[in-house]
Amino acid sequence: MTEIFGREGDDAPASPRSPGTRPRSPLNGPRFAGRVSVRQLARAVLLGIVAVLALAFQAPDVSAREGRQLAVAGAQPATQAPDTRTAVRAAHPPPPREAAAPEQTGAQGEDQFPVLLGSAAGVLLLVAGGAALVGWRLRRQTGGVRPAEMRQRYDHHDAVLHAVREGVLILGSDGRLLLANEEARRLLELPADAERRPVADLGLEPQLSALLASGRAATDEVLLAGDRLLAVNVRPTAPSGRPAGTVVTLRDTRELRALAGRAGVAQERLKLIYDAGLRIGATLDVGRTAEELAEVAVPRFADVVTVELLEPVLRGDEPTVGANAELQRMAVKGVPEETAIYRVGEVIRYVSGTPMATGLASGRPVLVGDLSASDAWRQQDPEGTQRVLDSGIRSLITTPLQARGVVLGLANYWRSGASGTFEEEDLAFAEELTARAAVAVDNARRYTREHTTAVTLQRSLLPQTLPEQSALAVAHRYLPAHAGVGGDWFDVIPLPGARVALVVGDVVGHGLHAAATMGRLRTAVHNFSALDLPPDELLSHLDELVTHIDTDEARAAGLGAGTGADPGTGGRGVLDGAGTWPVGREGDPEGVPGRTGITGATCLYAIYDPVTGRVTLATAGHPAPAVIGPTGSVSFPEVPVSPPLGLGGSVPVETAELTLSEGSRLVLYTDGLVENRDRDIATGLELLRTALAAGADRTPEETCTAVLDAMLPAHPSDDIALMVARTQLLDPSRVAEWEVPSDPAAVAPVRAACLRMLESWGLAAIDFTTELILSELITNAIRYGAQPIRVRLLYDRALICEVSDGTSASPHLRRAATTDEGGRGLFLVAQFAHRWGTRYTPGGKVIWTEQSLDGERPEPGPDATEDVLDQWDDVPAL
Repeated sequence: MTEIFGREGDDAPASPRSPGTRPRSPLNGPRFAGRVSVRQLARAVLLGIVAVLALAFQAPDVSAREGRQLAVAGAQPATQAPDTRTAVRAAHPPPPREAAAPEQTGAQGEDQFPVLLGSAAGVLLLVAGGAALVGWRLRRQTGGVRPAEMRQRYDHHDAVLHAVREGVLILGSDGRLLLANEEARRLLELPADAERRPVADLGLEPQLSALLASGRAATDEVLLAGDRLLAVNVRPTAPSGRPAGTVVTLRDTRELRALAGRAGVAQERLKLIYDAGLRIGATLDVGRTAEELAEVAVPRFADVVTVELLEPVLRGDEPTVGANAELQRMAVKGVPEETAIYRVGEVIRYVSGTPMATGLASGRPVLVGDLSASDAWRQQDPEGTQRVLDSGIRSLITTPLQARGVVLGLANYWRSGASGTFEEEDLAFAEELTARAAVAVDNARRYTREHTTAVTLQRSLLPQTLPEQSALAVAHRYLPAHAGVGGDWFDVIPLPGARVALVVGDVVGHGLHAAATMGRLRTAVHNFSALDLPPDELLSHLDELVTHIDTDEARAAGLGAGTGADPGTGGRGVLDGAGTWPVGREGDPEGVPGRTGITGATCLYAIYDPVTGRVTLATAGHPAPAVIGPTGSVSFPEVPVSPPLGLGGSVPVETAELTLSEGSRLVLYTDGLVENRDRDIATGLELLRTALAAGADRTPEETCTAVLDAMLPAHPSDDIALMVARTQLLDPSRVAEWEVPSDPAAVAPVRAACLRMLESWGLAAIDFTTELILSELITNAIRYGAQPIRVRLLYDRALICEVSDGTSASPHLRRAATTDEGGRGLFLVAQFAHRWGTRYTPGGKVIWTEQSLDGERPEPGPDATEDVLDQWDDVPAL
């Protein structure tokens, strides 16, 4: 508000003020009169006090002066003649009242002091009463507010009144304008002397003038004022004890619309940034993230959006920006892709000096307000840029996709003439929107790198090709999870005697750790299979290996043996419910990262023998296989389930044996196929049964495809490994077996029978080496073994010779010295056979060899066979 109390010098006559100066207070008139009366009263009081003081000091002075005059007169010489005294009296007649003696005069002055004091007291009472009256009038007029507070309120109200972007008018009860701030003067174009004039004399529009003069309340009434449409608000005021008035506020509706438009744009952009945070980066795919940026920005910020990424980003590598940097277009939104200069997937090299090249080099957004006048932009592709201009595009903002200080690509925002050109204020928003997308792109790039590394590692650890063998026709599928690679694996391992081992395993978890653990377990299975162990023994050894691995993991986490590990876990510490080791030692300031336990590893190991058609299998926490009969019937045989690897401890692993007809299909899988977050394992097994029973004559490849089509979820959360093996039996005519008595003389008849069988099979080319091998193996079995001794020949992809006996003593290959009489027979066997080895059976052992059917000998070792034979002086006839 304006001044309420006048300052010094305000009693000068009021003068009209020019527009733009602070208006006069509406209370100047009556309050000015009150202010004058107060000043007159104070002046009168001061004059009275001065008069009393003058009177008080004047009375004693007059009395003293008269006394002195009388004393002088009485002191005249007595010798003066009487006539002289008479003459003096005649010349100076006495006053009407004779003066008293000096003593009497002093007493009279003292008698006048009470009167003077009473007068002074009266004056003081008058002053106090006047002051009280003035204070009462001031409190009444200011509502009890002290002058200091009134001064402070005045300053605040005055600042608000002249800072507000609304016109303010204060009208008196008589319809006169008492106050108008600068904004009201501007909107209404008021004259300089508008204050104190009636509203009707201000030259306002009739409707506006009538509204202001009426004094009625109004809310946002839009009225014409010159060339403006004003939103008018009128509120009557009725201060207690004072005349009523009216307060009017005015606002230009065009300015309101502009302000509302700017607020709407700001609100829309805030919502766009919020939506971008929700929608961009929903997947960890670089290409999809670029598409999400384009979808969010069109049409809410730009009419067309194109996104290009540097090619290393697509591979997950760290990009570098150079003069000839290659970008690949990842998204086009807002126009048909075929109308764009560059389509999705095309490689672009921007010419130096173009806005795109400038943005890449500087890392800052570049605004081109008028594309038609930009020669730098047109030099990239004059023909293509002309098509862009013909389509109506008029302005461009090109913004680098930049995260962690690394430029990943470009986001180009285009607007047509109908949408208005980009302005400088749009640069900041484009940069913020692009920065949010750049973080998502960088996350996707880093995930791509890690995922590619993990997938590469995993695929290098999985079988690249399946080995050739005749027992099973095998088809397989492996699908990594969308969230990352896991630890599922499968394997086909040929075994001696034309047998084949099938392996399926699963390591719980995802990432490099799971893939590396899977590789360790697969290598261990291969090594144990080379020993030709039965399934139960192999899983027991694998369980022990996993236990050692877990112990190492626990020790690395500070929870191994000797650090408070639970003795019941074999020194492996205590796992939490998620299968991970807790983080670090208690009290460790640095903290040791928690290691993921692999106690969730499972495995199924099966051995198929094509001679007998028998499958021997054992499982450690893994789902049992499905069996499809030759007629298409599906069954899930009962297989004893042992604990997962690493948790077996002292629990023995049990085996199961199945006899399969030729043409049966054995289906092995991991739990990712039958179980996920949307269905339990029982439902998954029933779906698998249905999918397998749909086709009885399918090949293994067709079976794999049908199963995945029926059961694969849209977004697998776990790896899936599937293997289908169709059984085949070895032709009985290709199997020959003989019993051998414990007599050295029996060697020659058995050897002759074997040679005749080789001739019937058409393998005469290898009869000499076969004769040598059989002679050595049968002789050793008779000399060092026990009954029953048997010889078996298998004609498969190779010629397999097996000699079994009833002892478990295994021969060992050694290098015989020059003076040794023996020790060379097994060495000869190793030289002439491609492979040889020993496997143990419940009744003894089997020594086997494999020979190539074409008669080719294996590559000679360090010592040629001739060198070995030269060690004998005479070689006995065989």
